[in-house]
Amino acid sequence: MVEELAAAGAALVAAGAVYVMAAARIVKQYERGVVFRLGRLRPEVRGPGFTLVVPFVDKLRKVNMQIVTMPVPAQEGITRDNVTVRVDAVVYFQVTSPADAVVRVEDYRFAVSQMAQTSLRSIIGKSDLDDLLSNREKLNQGLELMIDSPAVEWGVGIDRVEIKDVSLPETMKRSMARQAEADRERRARVINADAELQASKKLAEAAQQMAETPAALQLRLLQTVVAVAAEKNSTLVLPFPVELLRFLERAQQQLPQTPGGSDSGQG
Repeated sequence: MVEELAAAGAALVAAGAVYVMAAARIVKQYERGVVFRLGRLRPEVRGPGFTLVVPFVDKLRKVNMQIVTMPVPAQEGITRDNVTVRVDAVVYFQVTSPADAVVRVEDYRFAVSQMAQTSLRSIIGKSDLDDLLSNREKLNQGLELMIDSPAVEWGVGIDRVEIKDVSLPETMKRSMARQAEADRERRARVINADAELQASKKLAEAAQQMAETPAALQLRLLQTVVAVAAEKNSTLVLPFPVELLRFLERAQQQLPQTPGGSDSGQG
């Protein structure tokens, strides 16, 4: 009798061990478990850690709750100003409702990827080339709203969307380079013209000042000679202004005559 009880107890323990092994499930910290019992969704979602299901009756499906980084393949389209471009992007999303992500959509990753590609082509057609190149933050927000609207029903939340690169045709790149070069040349000419205007005003003021004080012209001439002589040139060509001759002539006229000049003539 005791042996029969021991054998029954051993069989019960073995059956219990087999049941626990068949029913035991481990859910990781970043996962949630969705249970289907005979094909029907159970309302409770299993959290991380050790959990049990009914063998051959329940089916546990684990859903990753981490933020997923999904690259969007480059999409080719024509912008609103008729420029052909290729644009690629990256989408960051996270499952917010594990039950909806499993039940409402067959493959939520594939669904988000297709929605992102469609939205990206739509954004390309609605935007100008300048917006794609310089106003990406606004386009990223619009793209995020377009993807997030249907994704909410799938139990998925879009964290952010970023446009990575905008590829232009070679002809467009050359045209933009010529446009930028022409714009830089225009600015350089405007700056040079403004410098010439300012210099002419200063030269006019200097000429007026020298006309009022002829000695200043001679000093300026001497400074020019000193500056040229510092270069150790063997030949020096120096223009001689007429105003300097007039200055020397006036200076000569102002010199006092030598006394006794007439007496020497009489002797």
